[in-house]
Parts: sequence; structure tokens; C-alpha cells
Amino acid sequence: MSTTDKPAAGNGQTSAVPAAPAADATQAQPTMRILGQYLKDLSFENPNAPQSLAPQQTQPDINIAVNVNARNLAPTDFEVELHLDAKATQQDKVVFAAELLYAGTFRLENFPANVLHAAVLIECPRMLFPFARQILADATRNGGFPPLMLDPIDFTGMYQKRMQAQMEASATAKA
Repeated sequence: MSTTDKPAAGNGQTSAVPAAPAADATQAQPTMRILGQYLKDLSFENPNAPQSLAPQQTQPDINIAVNVNARNLAPTDFEVELHLDAKATQQDKVVFAAELLYAGTFRLENFPANVLHAAVLIECPRMLFPFARQILADATRNGGFPPLMLDPIDFTGMYQKRMQAQMEASATAKA
């Protein structure tokens, strides 16, 4: 094992410290880059305006649906879509409905095959979310309502549920 001389802290003397193995220096680290991000689709409906804009006695019920899809563009490039669907109702009437499809293209290099799928469906949408959240907040505010500020989304939990559902569907299909 080779050693490298380094000065010891504060005393001007040197001490022997093992050098890092050469193999670690040559192994490429996983990298993720955003190549671009863009709004693919945005819809905002206020079907009962102007009545829906009047002050209300109670808060509307707001349901949020989140979906993530991805597809290969090249061996290391992926398009990831974050779909947010928000619907506010009050007394069985739609107060507003917003649908957003926000996407990005990502380059993921040097990822082990066993973690690439998770990285695409967890880390990529996590990077897109703050931008999609702002667009949805602006759309609801511009529609005459308070901005809809979504709480952070647990993309890891979503991924785990998706994988569990796929395994159960596969087991059911085989039975």
C-alpha cells in the first residue's frame, strides 16, 4: 500500500496517510442532468364563474391526482412527465378544475441498471415538481382563487406503490 505525506495539523510535521485506491479514481460516478423542461399541457376551468368567485361559507373539497410517466429518448436520455390534476368541488358543483402536464428531458449516465428505473421515476419528477407547483399556483390565482400550493409529493412512496401493484398484477396474471 502506498502512502502520501501530509502535514499534521498545526505542528509542521508529516504523517503517513494511505492513498486512495486507483480503482476508485477511474470509476465514473452517476450523473443526472436536466437537458430541458417544458409545459406540455395546461387546462384551467372555472365553469360556474362568476358565482364561484363569490365569498363562500366553507372551503371547497380539493382532490389532487398525481401521475408520473417516462420514456426513453436515447440510451441515457429520458423524457419524464409529471401530470397534476386538481379539482375543487363544493355542494356537488365544480368550483375549478386544473390539469397540468409538465415534462423534462434528463440525461442519466453511469447509473447501475438496478437503480436507473427508480432514479428516472423518483429523482426526475422531484426536480420537476417545484416548477409544476408554481405553474398550478399561478393558474388558480389567475383564475380568481387563492393560489393552490401543493404540499411536497412523496415520489419514493408513489414508486414503491407502483412497483407493488405491478408485482401483484403480474402474480395475478400468472395464476
